[in-house]
Amino acid sequence: MNTSISSGLTRRSLLGAAAASGFVFGLGWHPGAGAQGEAKKYGAAGMPNGVVEDPSVFVAIAADGIVTITCHRAEMGQGVRTGVPMILADELEADWARVRVAQATGDEARYGNQDTDGSRTTRHFFMPMRRCGAAARQMLEQAAAARWSVPVSEVSARNHQLVHAPSGRTLGFGEVAADAAKLPVPATADLRLKKPADFRYIGTGKVPIVDGFDITTGRAQFGIDVLQPGLLFAVVARSPAYGGSLRSFDAADAMKVPGVVKVVEIKGSPIPATFQPLPGVAVIATSTWAAMQGRKALKLDWDGGPNGGYDSAAYRAALEKAAAAPGKVIRNAGDVDAGMKSAAKVVKASYYIPHLAQAPMEPPSATARVADGRCELWGPFQSPQAVRSDVAKRLGLDAKQVTVNVTLLGGGFGRKSKGDFATEAALLASQTEGKPVKVVWTREDDLHHSFYHTVSVEHLEAGLDKDGKPVAWLHRSVGPTLLALFMPDPKLESPIELGMGLANVPFAVPNLRLENPEAAAHTRVGWYRAVSNIPHAFAIQSFVDELAVAAGRDPKDFLLELIGPARQIDPRDVNDTWNHGEDPTLYPIDTGRLRRVASLAAQEAGWGRTLEKGRGLGIAAHYSFTTYVAAVVEVQVNDKGDLVIPRVDIAVDCGGIVNPERVRAQMEGACVMGLGNALGGEITFKDGRAQQDNFHQYEVLRMNAAPREIRVHLLPGSYDAPLGGVGEPGVPPIAPALCNAIHAATGKRIRSLPIREQIRT
Repeated sequence: MNTSISSGLTRRSLLGAAAASGFVFGLGWHPGAGAQGEAKKYGAAGMPNGVVEDPSVFVAIAADGIVTITCHRAEMGQGVRTGVPMILADELEADWARVRVAQATGDEARYGNQDTDGSRTTRHFFMPMRRCGAAARQMLEQAAAARWSVPVSEVSARNHQLVHAPSGRTLGFGEVAADAAKLPVPATADLRLKKPADFRYIGTGKVPIVDGFDITTGRAQFGIDVLQPGLLFAVVARSPAYGGSLRSFDAADAMKVPGVVKVVEIKGSPIPATFQPLPGVAVIATSTWAAMQGRKALKLDWDGGPNGGYDSAAYRAALEKAAAAPGKVIRNAGDVDAGMKSAAKVVKASYYIPHLAQAPMEPPSATARVADGRCELWGPFQSPQAVRSDVAKRLGLDAKQVTVNVTLLGGGFGRKSKGDFATEAALLASQTEGKPVKVVWTREDDLHHSFYHTVSVEHLEAGLDKDGKPVAWLHRSVGPTLLALFMPDPKLESPIELGMGLANVPFAVPNLRLENPEAAAHTRVGWYRAVSNIPHAFAIQSFVDELAVAAGRDPKDFLLELIGPARQIDPRDVNDTWNHGEDPTLYPIDTGRLRRVASLAAQEAGWGRTLEKGRGLGIAAHYSFTTYVAAVVEVQVNDKGDLVIPRVDIAVDCGGIVNPERVRAQMEGACVMGLGNALGGEITFKDGRAQQDNFHQYEVLRMNAAPREIRVHLLPGSYDAPLGGVGEPGVPPIAPALCNAIHAATGKRIRSLPIREQIRT
């Protein structure tokens, strides 16, 4: 990927004019001379090096003053359709009541990277959106000054008006929009960004979610809601085992089902197939019900392929065996072997996390129409530009002949950034003579054919000196890598995965070695909310608690001492293959911030207070996606092993905060998801097939198991430094904090997830 970015606004693009109703103008970033040299400067480039080359963001102003801001990222509950336009509107000095938000189609050439994942949207586009708003504001001010024949220094934008302070004259945005569109875009150096003290929307929490009313009243359109004239519906019977193939099928009985109009075979691609559809047989019908009944009537003969014997229990044993032996060394400091020999006590433990499915409440669904040499799609796509590219290649079209419309997402968590379901819809629509086709995945389809979070075994050892201080640390992490999506038979984690809490573990231990043994993938693996931070944080933060107990220390105090004094760590100093998609000069690991969130969460939870029998507190802290989060979970366990979670306290430091309400909501949701992962989340395999069918087997957190109270504590941060992400960082510390609390309450140590009945034994 070309990782250069523009240093400023170097040209303007006219989006068009409405002859009768007003003029629309747009602003966008485009690479210009000297951009590369400036790209490393946060103040000039506005975002970390290594993002996208052209993150175009548009604002349009009509003659009636209505401001339309295009959001180029997907909304799945995290609030980007509010937050991103709000940033631009604040710098523009727009009246939010007169702002409308438009959703961008998938178009990488126009909008740049549209992948809504990695907790990147706000932190990567905070400064670009501010610059766009500031440039538009200054162009409006200049146009008004010319209209009045006064110095531009005497004109300022205030709440959707241009004001000439000496005379008191005013003009609306719409009155000068046409004139402003004729002006050159100000150079970056000439932009006057607001001071944070002057923000009207950013950081205030006063702006309501733009889709809130429609969502709560049922008016919002999610992917599964899309209807088109003449719409047909389809479901697909897919290969049960990853890499399997279809020997033969008989569709005679399926075609007898009332409403079934066609049966189509979908050819699979050789593995790794990236985000391509699995081999399958689709039933197209006049209703979803008819399609489902037709699928039941299919006679299918599958070859299990290379992964037809995949068995979770046997694979776990293989991972545990691999974790017991040396692996590739990814970080080595001091002499771990000597440190272990000199230790007064050596503690060893292994931790297991199974496959997890994203299981969004809205399963994958996509609608496509193919006619007249064009394809148009509608759906809940986290990566619309990838959908556009994949569909174009599969249909033999140019990307310009494919239009991808993005609806609201009923959850995503990484699943909907893989566009296999969109390609299915496009392939089937190409067989229906211009009629649109909606592909619907059932919950069973979703659980059986997901891109699963990787299974993992984490083995840790530590040597403690006579005072209980760690003098040696060994960690082996083993599990299938995300690289298996893109290349044949990789067996080592990628640098990005290693940089998620493993290679960059920020502990002050003199002798430390981190290893990555080999593991092969036998099913589709993909990113899941917080990705490899989940197993790494679960193992490390659980092990810290075990070490504290072994040393006879308070777990919170032990954790803080292990983090050590406040210091900044360059990620490249702890991982020679560091490649986390961020500029490391902008995102050093700040142990002082990690200490602060741990201390704040403990303080707010009342750490150290006397608890009755069966109650306990557990703490965990983790750095991910450039954000620092700590959680203290309180549990109550009775003699029967019944678990109640009275309260969870979460402290978060993500730097400057754009929308406090959304940060709190994301942390609350992450807490619920993290508890669901720990208590009941597990996908198992036998004979290559996922064994869980629906939520009675794959358990998302039930209301009666949820915390009685979740309290989120926000640490203030600077808007002059890079912001952190908030969509994912709340998940990793939850499971270890929960298990540590269970140990504090019962003395039972849980090292394998999900917890399920372990607490009762």
